[in-house]
Amino acid sequence: MFDTTASSAALEAVGISKAFGHVQALSDVNFSLREREVVALLGDNGAGKSTLVKILAGMEKADQGRVVREGTVLALRDPVDALAHGIAAVYQDLAVVDALDVARNIHLGAPPRRFHFFLDDRAMYEQSQRVLRSLRITLPSVWTKVRDLSGGQRQAVAIARALAQDARVLLLDEPTAALGVAQTEKVNELIEDLKTEGRTVLLITHNLHHVFEVADRVMVLRHGHLVGERKIFETSREEVVGLITGAIAGDFDG
Repeated sequence: MFDTTASSAALEAVGISKAFGHVQALSDVNFSLREREVVALLGDNGAGKSTLVKILAGMEKADQGRVVREGTVLALRDPVDALAHGIAAVYQDLAVVDALDVARNIHLGAPPRRFHFFLDDRAMYEQSQRVLRSLRITLPSVWTKVRDLSGGQRQAVAIARALAQDARVLLLDEPTAALGVAQTEKVNELIEDLKTEGRTVLLITHNLHHVFEVADRVMVLRHGHLVGERKIFETSREEVVGLITGAIAGDFDG
């Protein structure tokens, strides 16, 4: 399943293990993500999905194993390190600021400056418009307050922030949770555009319909073990559910 010779992979996990006290959250997890690929990471609550994403995003440190980006082993001490290597996580809570407009949210924490000191408003709004236009994201205006946006539009702003920071690998945590059908479809289109733009997307979700709409592959975690990996056109919802629940034996079940 895991090709250790694929040094050009966009992102690799090699032998990732993590324990919290007596609880083994992850056990020897290996996988490889390619460029221009959308991979869904699935598993029941407590399967280890959140822990794995936090390790990839620099928020947690693995007890064993390594994260590799384009052949380079990464030392991920925090999310700033991850972002420096083109990896960004967009979490379910989004961390957008309702009282600020779209452009200021996109550049939250890293606004463009003149002479390394003065805030460059013009550059901030122009760059925001370029990022949104590149992904065909339609918003009322970059001056619109985020509190006035729909759920799908707010998700788009959070993703645009990652792109403005030049992320090439995006870890999307439940991006369609609590969204309606129309808003979910907009997020699906956005993920397709990310792929077209050459980005790699790791999608964490419980929404199997969403998975079969946008993913190229699925990976299934169960009790901290990666038990299965399938190309989306070679599997079914029934098989994926079986791998998640254990009703179907995983590739590495003893």
